[in-house]
Amino acid sequence: MKLTKLILLLFCFAITSAYAQQDSLTLNNIINKTKRLSDEQPLEKVYLHTDKPYYAVADTIWLKAYITSQNNMPSPLSKIVYVEMYNEVDSLIQTLKLPVKNSVAYGNIPLPMNTYKQGNYYVRAYTLWMLNFDSDYFFSKNILIGEAIDKQLITNINLANIAADKSIKTTARIQFKDINKKPLANKTVNWRVFHNYDVFARGKGTTDANGYLTVTVTSKPGDPIKKGTLVADVSMGDKELASASFNIRQNDNGIDFQLFPEGGEFIVGVPNQLGFKVIKANGLGTDVKGTIIDDQNAEVGNFTSSFAGIGSFFITPEANKTYRVKFTKDGVTRTVDLPKAKEGIILQVTNPSAADAINLRVLASTAFLEANKDKAFYLVGQNTNTVAYAAKLNLKNQVINAKIPKQNFPSGIAQLTLFNENSEPLSERLVFVLHNDAMNLALKADLPAYKPRQKVKLTLDAKSKGQPIVGDFSVSVTDETKVPVDENNEVTILSSLLLTSDLKGYVEKPNYYFNKTDEKKLGDLDRLMLTQGYRRFSYKEILAGRYPKIFLLPEQGITISGTLRDLTGMPIRKGVMRMMVTGKPIAKEITTSNVGVFNFTDLNFPDSSQVVVTARSNPNYTNLMIMLDGIPSAAKGNNLNAPDEVENIDTLMSSYLSNSQKQYRFMRTLKTVEIRGAGIKKPSHSDYPALTGLSQIPDRFIDGAQLEGCNLLLECLKIQAPSFTFDFNEQKFYITRDYNQGARTPAAIFLNGMFVDANALNTVNANDVESIELFLNDPLGTVDRMYSTRGVIVINSKKIPKGEKMSKQAFLDMLPKKYEVKYSPMGYSKERTFYSPKYLPNAPITSNDLRTTIYWNPKLITDEKGNISFEFNNADGKGTYKAVVEGIDKNGNIGRTVLRYTVK
Repeated sequence: MKLTKLILLLFCFAITSAYAQQDSLTLNNIINKTKRLSDEQPLEKVYLHTDKPYYAVADTIWLKAYITSQNNMPSPLSKIVYVEMYNEVDSLIQTLKLPVKNSVAYGNIPLPMNTYKQGNYYVRAYTLWMLNFDSDYFFSKNILIGEAIDKQLITNINLANIAADKSIKTTARIQFKDINKKPLANKTVNWRVFHNYDVFARGKGTTDANGYLTVTVTSKPGDPIKKGTLVADVSMGDKELASASFNIRQNDNGIDFQLFPEGGEFIVGVPNQLGFKVIKANGLGTDVKGTIIDDQNAEVGNFTSSFAGIGSFFITPEANKTYRVKFTKDGVTRTVDLPKAKEGIILQVTNPSAADAINLRVLASTAFLEANKDKAFYLVGQNTNTVAYAAKLNLKNQVINAKIPKQNFPSGIAQLTLFNENSEPLSERLVFVLHNDAMNLALKADLPAYKPRQKVKLTLDAKSKGQPIVGDFSVSVTDETKVPVDENNEVTILSSLLLTSDLKGYVEKPNYYFNKTDEKKLGDLDRLMLTQGYRRFSYKEILAGRYPKIFLLPEQGITISGTLRDLTGMPIRKGVMRMMVTGKPIAKEITTSNVGVFNFTDLNFPDSSQVVVTARSNPNYTNLMIMLDGIPSAAKGNNLNAPDEVENIDTLMSSYLSNSQKQYRFMRTLKTVEIRGAGIKKPSHSDYPALTGLSQIPDRFIDGAQLEGCNLLLECLKIQAPSFTFDFNEQKFYITRDYNQGARTPAAIFLNGMFVDANALNTVNANDVESIELFLNDPLGTVDRMYSTRGVIVINSKKIPKGEKMSKQAFLDMLPKKYEVKYSPMGYSKERTFYSPKYLPNAPITSNDLRTTIYWNPKLITDEKGNISFEFNNADGKGTYKAVVEGIDKNGNIGRTVLRYTVK
């Protein structure tokens, strides 16, 4: 941890050293308690650099994880990072567990056809240590995935919402085209709208001459469709259907005008700066301009937003007067009351980019000055929970000017807080500090232009404050003609580690502030600091000695732990425990503690491995039982960047999907030929008398093939059954719509016709499951009344083929042993190497090279001169190629550079 720097302000009024007087105890108390938080609960952040901003089904996402701590120093804490992929309805699709070495990790996410479909997804990353804190600070990034292989439809949708009494009416205007972009005219379309995992509405229509269809849906009063799905099945002729799905997000088209007084309070009699943010119902900002009027309707000022609906204005409020802002948007004039001005003291900041210091003003109202004249106040500045600035001052004047050197803060968000002599925070201001010389990266090509398939040599030069640095970097090279992107929308190492990782809530276009930064963008960034939430901790809490509770320690590797007991429940002291990985030369043997606890540490095995934990080496082992500890996991994801979801993926990814269609043409699925014959009856709920009262057709059917690669059936069921919610504390499933409304009647679970609890599912091998049937209703109530449940989950095992009779001993050998556990815990995801073809000059061309990611290398380490070179070959595409390098050095300096070159 960096030592706390204590800098004393030089004010135009009397000031005494914080460490030279008795009353410095207050400042020392603030500093020491903040330092204790930093020392005992250091922060961790994760950033993922991916090779592209969007993908097609059958692609692979290549990624590198950077794990940092305070001041963005490489984190020495966690040795495992988790990467999760969620779909647009917040269902977990896939989880990676990656080993961390030297504060970085490498991984990849294949996007197979049987798992992914076209839609909006997001990736989330965190360490186990980060679970101790707010999930808002996890890394999160939206990722679009398009379909090109079996695509039959190209669609474009326009949604319009209108408030109707207490309901919302949504009109969807959809155009359908075939893969040749020809409108599908006069086609029958059957559509359904899903809300809370149920069919909310359905209908049928016919496209017009231009392939358009209009669908109208009206919500129930007071229950708008927040995360609905519209599924449309288009009749293509000859009994063939083509399907498309769209997100339905109902809102009332309202405008939310939010006001944020600088420093936190609106003070009477002094110039106040108020930040404002204007947000549409979809979460995106909208630009406005208007006026400020007083209670006599006299105009006292005006305002204009600067970027993404964010702006600021100054006003000096008079006592006993009220003020409003007035603006017109979409033909509707609105007014919003300013907060009532009161007596007090505030901080104000100007942050000129060219200056070496932050200009600070402390303003007090007249009455506050008279009541607190000559009293001591304290100013503390911190970044990522580390105090970088502290000073004591005496209030002698109504306005105090000072300068705070920027060099005391690393790049990122600085939090300035003013305290009174009772250590109570009175005013707070966020300031963004950007050191342009912290890391300077230069990427150079060996030639001014290249030909297709020609070898390219790029050289990276890394410096900090003019000196070469050794850094850890990753590089991605893409064909920008096929992968165009708005750089303001990108998530970069700068926008993530310096900005969004320390802010709560959604930030629109975060890279806008770092893309060709100028005075205007720095001004917009300062206005963002006025309007965005920041609460890593509460000063009031830590100064009262109430620190956040820590329940998980940083992971140092894969561990398997538990307790060995006898059949009466008594722990076994000094018992012998053995752990083996089936099919791998991995085994360990340890003894239990005095209370029967065992802990296998520093394990390393790949994901999907079968692990055997046994107590066979003990005397009378058949009278022993193993109880494994649970594995902590993050709560269900919630997309913080939902406003960035894209409605018309086909339009946005048009050039990319056209290339993918050619690239993956060999993967197209052949049309199904139906051969009629005697069907083989598969196991189902109707095979069991206790379940015959259920509907013949389940609300959701999960084929066993969808569980391929599943390690723990319970975990997979949580993902595959979004219509049910699993409560970790109760260890029970509930129907999601009921659970969200507060009902707590659990669902019934049947395994081969037997009523079981949820934990019993982990004893079932997912490969032995024929199907899972989900029922949201029990029409006759036979199950619900018998077991006091609501909803039914039925797991059907595959039929065992007929064979020879089994002996009793063979049957007993098949039963689970209490003294031995066989299961598949999550292991490390397999690391793969990005394939980059090498072409010889003038070599014959035997196939097309349609790559969109030309080169990916997550393991670039600069030498002592700050340099490293790398080579690769271009693909067949002509146009502009884009190389992006991101990385970090040992001092926490982060950098990014972009190089474009031409292929012709």
